[in-house]
Amino acid sequence: MDLQQLHQIQPYLWTFPLKSGESRKEVLLYGGRALLESMDDKVLEQITHVASLPGLVGAAMTMPDAHWGYGFPIGGVAAFDAEQGGVISAGGVGFDISCGIRCLRSNLNLQDVEPHLSTLAERLFRVIPAGVGEEGFLKLDTKQLDQVLLGGARWAVQQGYGSEADLEFIEERGCMSGAVPANVSELAKKRQRGEMGTLGSGNHYLEVQVVERIFDTVTAQAFGLQEAQIIISIHCGSRGLGHQIGTEYLVSMAKAAARCGIHLPDRELACAPIKSPEGQQYIGAMNAGINCALANRQILTHLTRETFMEVFPNSELETLFDVSHNTCKLEKHEVEGKSRMLHVHRKGATRAFGAGHASLPERYRALGQPVIVGGSMGTGSYILAGNRDNPAFASASHGAGRALSRHQALARWHGKQVIGELAQQGILIRSRSMRGVAEEAPGAYKDIDLVAETTEQARLARRVAFLKPLACIKG
Repeated sequence: MDLQQLHQIQPYLWTFPLKSGESRKEVLLYGGRALLESMDDKVLEQITHVASLPGLVGAAMTMPDAHWGYGFPIGGVAAFDAEQGGVISAGGVGFDISCGIRCLRSNLNLQDVEPHLSTLAERLFRVIPAGVGEEGFLKLDTKQLDQVLLGGARWAVQQGYGSEADLEFIEERGCMSGAVPANVSELAKKRQRGEMGTLGSGNHYLEVQVVERIFDTVTAQAFGLQEAQIIISIHCGSRGLGHQIGTEYLVSMAKAAARCGIHLPDRELACAPIKSPEGQQYIGAMNAGINCALANRQILTHLTRETFMEVFPNSELETLFDVSHNTCKLEKHEVEGKSRMLHVHRKGATRAFGAGHASLPERYRALGQPVIVGGSMGTGSYILAGNRDNPAFASASHGAGRALSRHQALARWHGKQVIGELAQQGILIRSRSMRGVAEEAPGAYKDIDLVAETTEQARLARRVAFLKPLACIKG
């Protein structure tokens, strides 16, 4: 991205000045010079288009890990007021609805796990279904799947996959209200019947990690973290169901936009007024997709615990937190000194509530929400904490963010090459797809350390701990 077209407001905040005749709202880009220069110009084009949508409150924003996506850039954040004609866009949520990370802390340390790491990786690889179209042990009929779409992780716990204690540490306490399974097509449900409890492909993974560095001792203690501790991160979403919801509602939203006279600068930004029938139908389906993802990560948590118990009979895996990335949620925010209810789109961005927020578990309320920023195999991950003074509608980076497209990555790396190089670093990779490994090579992503540091410097969230990968299960 050419920074000469931007205006720097603060060291880690930039804006794209309005041109003569433009009627859009403000565009804000969070990040340092190096990260912004590495972004494709398409990021700026896409977020500028978002700024022209009706009912936008404040600015259309990008997080430090932003890159090109469908509709909104990945790392895009925008809030809309339904009372002022605000819209909801499937392209502003993403196809993988509620893609997110479940982070588990263990009572094990590196010394316990390292001698048995290969055995653990092999068993996790056998137990955790991963890959394109891969199905799991659950085969649900339509009635059962409707219960999943209504109950989320709470449904999974009721079926014996985990405990009530898990729900305390999941956004929405594991169940998103307002889900309407009837708004989800039979085709979407058909795609999901065998996919509950599966990772999927692409950038999804289950990773065994070790806490290598603590940045904030007080917050780390509240989060139950210490150096050399073993952590597990599960990154996945709503699988085929979420993708089908996004595909189908983009069509209905395009028709709604035309009917309501909404000018779309890009057809990928198909949207509908929040209060329109199409907008309300999508919200009901999206919330069902969120519950699908929450249930999916809960089942995977259960499978992970069972596998750990086989290798380490005295192991305990507690849910540290579960955060979603691709969502639009109705939240209360202060805007120019007034409290307003806003529909906040986060596309490849995580919610990052600060200290004192009523929705946070009591254990974390005094210090802020755990914010999990995931890497890609060899790049490491971070746990941060939300700031009370977050300027971006309580949003933060969600990962490293791609620096190269999948096509570019395939031209540069081979899967076996990546696996061999990581093995030399002591990082084990288990995957059914060498192509997938090449596409997700660490070098295809931005510098995770720089993303985390910049997220802190931009006051979006503060660093708590760095997690080094030990073993990664990929699709």
